[in-house]
Amino acid sequence: MSSSLSPDVAAARIRVGQAYRSLGHAIAGHHVSADDLDALADRLAAEASKIRCGEHRVRSVERPSGDWGPGPAEGEEMFSFDERPISGRAAPYGLDVRIVRDGDDAVGHVTLGSAHEGAPGRSHGGIVSALFDDVYGFILTIIGQPAFTGTLTIRYEQGVPIHEPLECRVRLDRREGRKLLMSGELTGIGPDGSNTVFTRSTAIFIAIDEAAFGASARP
Repeated sequence: MSSSLSPDVAAARIRVGQAYRSLGHAIAGHHVSADDLDALADRLAAEASKIRCGEHRVRSVERPSGDWGPGPAEGEEMFSFDERPISGRAAPYGLDVRIVRDGDDAVGHVTLGSAHEGAPGRSHGGIVSALFDDVYGFILTIIGQPAFTGTLTIRYEQGVPIHEPLECRVRLDRREGRKLLMSGELTGIGPDGSNTVFTRSTAIFIAIDEAAFGASARP
């Protein structure tokens, strides 16, 4: 994974992303006084104004390429660009998901938190959908094939719990020309204590030429 950021800046961005996500869960999951919230809002607004004075980042210039080198080794943890919205280590709205290669599968390990709650005690369905879309992308890393999401289908079998370890496992089933047909499941421990499939998914990604990946993002 190449980047024009220095290692110190990249590491600092990861720490900020972690702190931002932790703050979001803390606010969503705990009672806070109005005075403390007002003071926090003022501090955050001031910090945001300060940061916006910096040079604007353009990813298509800073890091136009994808992750199309040799595939990761068996059991290796996989990363993409650090601001990738779901799995990025510096992503303010990330899920803190750890993604590894297991054979030809991409497996995401995640525990959803208070900021992801939709119905009481359950994850918002859009969070689950976004999780699948992101983990499917790491199949492309394994096979070294640039592609974009064509269709994404989600079947919610049961409510997805928050504050419980989950596994999102996906795979490439077959190719049909440029179409990459994939499937996966989100599993964890259910209310009865047994391993449970909470969500099933299928997806079709459309393969593109590697040179077109960066070109499509240029301003």
